[in-house]
Amino acid sequence: MFNTTLFHYLTVGLAVGCNSVAVGIGEGLAGLAAMKAFNIQPSARAEITRTLMLSMALIETSAIIGLTIAFMLLKPTLDHPNAPFMHYSVTGIGIAICLTGAVLGIAASFPAQAACLAVARQPFFTQKIQMIMLLTQSLMQTPLLFAFVISFFIKDQMPNVTSLAESIRLISAGLCIGLGSIGPTIGLAGFARQACESLSVNRFAYSEILSFTLISEALIESPIIFSLVMAFALLGAKSSAMCLATGGAPYIAAAIVMGLGTLGVGIGSGKTATKACQYLALNPENYSQLSRTSLTAQVLIETCSIYAFLIALFVLLLQ
Repeated sequence: MFNTTLFHYLTVGLAVGCNSVAVGIGEGLAGLAAMKAFNIQPSARAEITRTLMLSMALIETSAIIGLTIAFMLLKPTLDHPNAPFMHYSVTGIGIAICLTGAVLGIAASFPAQAACLAVARQPFFTQKIQMIMLLTQSLMQTPLLFAFVISFFIKDQMPNVTSLAESIRLISAGLCIGLGSIGPTIGLAGFARQACESLSVNRFAYSEILSFTLISEALIESPIIFSLVMAFALLGAKSSAMCLATGGAPYIAAAIVMGLGTLGVGIGSGKTATKACQYLALNPENYSQLSRTSLTAQVLIETCSIYAFLIALFVLLLQ
């Protein structure tokens, strides 16, 4: 008989392994940028080092969450009557944490790299640069926090799973939040890097860049909220006869539709805001026109994630 505990131990290992690899790469990229910054402005060594240390603390979040999940799942359940289905279901946690953490671990280094170089060019403006960096990096952690929350709900429901279709339902919830986090995280990373770079171009545009950053980052990461809602819908779905007969195919379909529906939206919204932020540093007097145009475009881009959400919801409701 196939030993289903393999799924359990793979989830435990990958939760730490994938996130640690990504964080290691991200921190390495941030360190490389700091070395370049030292070369540009040796006299700003203390400010650059402080910026690097602050950024690494937030980049490390993915590895810490992965470690927490690994400890939470360390001991498999062997004597429970539904143990095999529980072992299948736990992969939903692995997908949610690994996909989100792997992307975020590298992406969180983007604003850190830009901030170190910005401090080298504007050493007397270090505190403002660090504020933008920490703000953007903190907002970037939202998808990972959502994945962490969904993981807890999956773990709570695992003992009640009595069929493969039910296991697929929990796996789909993790897949939905994992896939759904990729696009917004990439979009947030690109914009965060540009926000820090913009301060090195024109430090007098700080107030405009700060307000634009708060609004734009909220819009860029809004698709992940649809993924979160759909993940909760999957967690609360009741298996129909069709779902049981098809092995949970509607659950997988809903998760993929919602996950992919946020991919282009997050990246596209991020690119739009990134370009607007770049021009904002060059022409801060055009703040109203630039922000209005960018936000209008971002709102229209967001409609694609709404379409995906509606189709995924109908797939669940009509099963």
